[in-house]
Parts: sequence; C-alpha cells; structure tokens
Amino acid sequence: MKAVQFSRTGGPDVLEVVDIDRPEPAAGQVRIRVAASAYNAADGGMRAGFLPIPIELPHVPGYDVSGHVDAVGAGVSDLAVGDAVIAFLPMEHDGGAAEFVLAPADAVVAAPTSIPPADAAALPSVALTAWQALFDDGRLEPGQRVLIVGAGGVVGKYAVQLAKRADIHVIATASPRSADAVRAAGADQIIDHTTTDVLGAIDGRVDVLLNLAPIEPELFEAYVGAVADGGAVVSTTAFMATPSDEARGVRAATVFVRRDSDRLAELVRLVDEGALTVEVTRRIPLAELPALHAEAAESGIAGKVIVLP
Repeated sequence: MKAVQFSRTGGPDVLEVVDIDRPEPAAGQVRIRVAASAYNAADGGMRAGFLPIPIELPHVPGYDVSGHVDAVGAGVSDLAVGDAVIAFLPMEHDGGAAEFVLAPADAVVAAPTSIPPADAAALPSVALTAWQALFDDGRLEPGQRVLIVGAGGVVGKYAVQLAKRADIHVIATASPRSADAVRAAGADQIIDHTTTDVLGAIDGRVDVLLNLAPIEPELFEAYVGAVADGGAVVSTTAFMATPSDEARGVRAATVFVRRDSDRLAELVRLVDEGALTVEVTRRIPLAELPALHAEAAESGIAGKVIVLP
C-alpha cells in the first residue's frame, strides 16, 4: 500500500512516499481503509523530533483519520467490515497518511452521516481539544464568560461553537481575516487584536481565559488580569508556561489532548444535529503531504487540511 513515512527525524525532506505492507489487525484492533487523514501541527513536531512522543521509526504521521472498517481483529464485536468510522489514533503509533491504518477498536466511533466521509477526518483531535480545554480543564458552566485568544484558528472555531451551545458568553480575539468566521461560529464580542487593546475592550472580567495563540509571555501574563478571582487560565501552547495568579485563586492548566471515544461520539452527534460545523479548507492527495509539511514549516497552515490517499 502507499504511505508517507519518515525513517529519521528532521526537516520536511525526511518524508517519503513509499510502498509498505498492508498491516493486519491484532486482537482488539480494526483495519481502516482510509478516506482521509488530517494534518496537525503535532505531526510536524514529531517529524522534526522536538515533541516528546515516543514514536518508533519509520513512522507514518496522521493521527486523525476517517474511513471504513476493512478488517477486524479477534475480540472485536461492536464494529463490522464496511462501517464508516473516525478515530483519534494513538499518536505514538503509525497514523493515517496511508491507504490503510490499524486502530484500537476502542478508539473508533461511527462517522458523521451528514458530511462527506473524508471531511470527517477534520474533527477528532481538534474538537476534543476544544471540549477538554473549555469544560474539563476550564470547568466552564452555563452563564459564565470566556475570553478565547486566537479564536480564528481551527481549535478556536470549535471552541466558540461549543461554548455558545453551552450558554457561555464568548469574547474572542481574531484578526480581520478570520473575524467573519468567528462571528459565524457565534462569538458575542470579537476584538481585533491587531488594532485594539484587548484588555481595554473587555467589559468586566471573565471566568476562563483560553489561549490558543503563540503570544508573547509578557502579554499572556497581562491577560491573566482579565480573569475573575477563582477563575482559570487554560492554554494549548505547551511550548510556554501557562501563567496563574495564586493570590487571587486563578489556576493554570495546559491542555494535552486526551483520547476520549465517548466524547468523540458526542461531538459526532452534534455534527449530525447541525450544532457543530466541520470546516475543511483544503484537500490534498497523499503525494503532496511532504510539500504541505514544508509549507507549514515555512509559514504555517491556516485552516484544516485533509489528506486523501
């Protein structure tokens, strides 16, 4: 089967399109015929070798995947050949940048029926990150207020949608390029961080500050002043410390997305109910994945890109 893999860490040039053996599912696993995998920034970090995730080389990237069950291993009774599925794969194992991939059966859930199977690969890890940041780590409750810094990114737009559905007042920072999309996601107030003093534009404090952007540490520290006593600062930017204010009881939490199949199934339900929109900005063939990694390393990637085998 065709796959993209790297046998050593380094720049995008270590990625190769190769022919490898089709994997066979062991007990408790299923094999998925891939409809699409999704590119995530962590894929670039693992390829470059600076993320502390214990992968074995050679490694196939792409831990978000959608497709159809192609074979089932021993002991798997709740999935069958032909089922349309999505999965957030264990990041240390081979991913979905291939024609077929193995997945633990307990990581697999039924795919949304309201969107194309390939597009569903854009959902798992980013939507889980948004949910876990808001409600598991942030502990937001209906009627509270959240400031989402960097709401124009992929996780940010999911976070806005999920927060509004939970009856939370959403204040979001976004550039003019992404402001319309953030507004469509449901933000109550949008602050153009490129021209406006964010702290000065907020009317009162918020219960949770969710940072999704690579802002300067000094600015991050200043934003903590917007959080009410007893609130929380939550961040997905693991490369820098998440600040707190212990004197006021403001705690800090850094999000490392966790596999949660029950929650992923709930997110699928929200998609099919029309309460959550899955956005795909680009679709590329498998052979172009090395070039996508190069683009991401040079200038970053806006929006969600899925990779078609």
